[in-house]
Amino acid sequence: MKPTDLPLITALPVHPPMVQAFFDPATWTVSYVVFDEPGGHAAVVDPVLDFEPSSGKTRTASADALIRFIQAQNLTLSWILETHAHADHLSGAQHIRRVLGGQIAIGQAITQVQHIFKGLFHLEPEFNTQGQQFDHLLHDQEVVHIGKLHVHAIAVPGHTPACMAYVVGQPEHAVVFVGDTLFMPDVGTARCDFPGGDPHVLYQSIQRLLALPAHTRLFMCHDYPPAGRTAQWESTVADQRQHNIHVHEGVTEEAFVHMRRARDATLGMPTLLLPSVQVNIRAGAFPPPEANGVAYLKLPLNVL
Repeated sequence: MKPTDLPLITALPVHPPMVQAFFDPATWTVSYVVFDEPGGHAAVVDPVLDFEPSSGKTRTASADALIRFIQAQNLTLSWILETHAHADHLSGAQHIRRVLGGQIAIGQAITQVQHIFKGLFHLEPEFNTQGQQFDHLLHDQEVVHIGKLHVHAIAVPGHTPACMAYVVGQPEHAVVFVGDTLFMPDVGTARCDFPGGDPHVLYQSIQRLLALPAHTRLFMCHDYPPAGRTAQWESTVADQRQHNIHVHEGVTEEAFVHMRRARDATLGMPTLLLPSVQVNIRAGAFPPPEANGVAYLKLPLNVL
């Protein structure tokens, strides 16, 4: 099934999604609350847990901002949706679930990511690589609901094997949370050199998103603005088709793959990759504490 063939859910009324964005300047991450109406139901997309790498301390200020908004709008939290296991920030999913409830969900291919990184970090033997840390693993084209809204999960691997985009609402007024698959048109696309990444696969995933109606609103997970503009995180399919510097109309898969591989070879590793992945493959939970009651993150030497 192509995204343009997404079925209408006739049992639900047509109801435009409402979106509130929260930008974290420390990690250039954008988290979202999407909801059907004040007093209704909501989902959180890609929440951030603040982390200070020099001290190993975590804080919940970013996640608490989302919680305050949800409480102020008198919303019931249905879902905490992760677009993928992020490599640039720790997930605040566990903290939000403790306070507000809701189910933590991610794409079913998280099991591949868990398998890769269990080996790389030599995690404890008990670490489960079947995704059981999450409340729900989403299949491609699966539909879940946020009150009066429906959500189509679209698999968009390439940046990581488990990347998911979330199409919320009916096609005529849908909003899409694209994760790291696309950035703002003047920034381009996600890197593909992490374990399990593939530029051929990413190109095909992007085409799925660009096949959506031209007016469809797209919400980014990050922005790394070029000099001269402030951070932004919303574009449209039409904007991306016409202006994305990496994958606008006319760019072939061969050209994209050549560009992506050459560019990725010049990029340094994200500052928070090692702590982020260890936490995020656990649905935002910390590793189990050791005998002294303290949880530790590992730093593999001369591996990456």
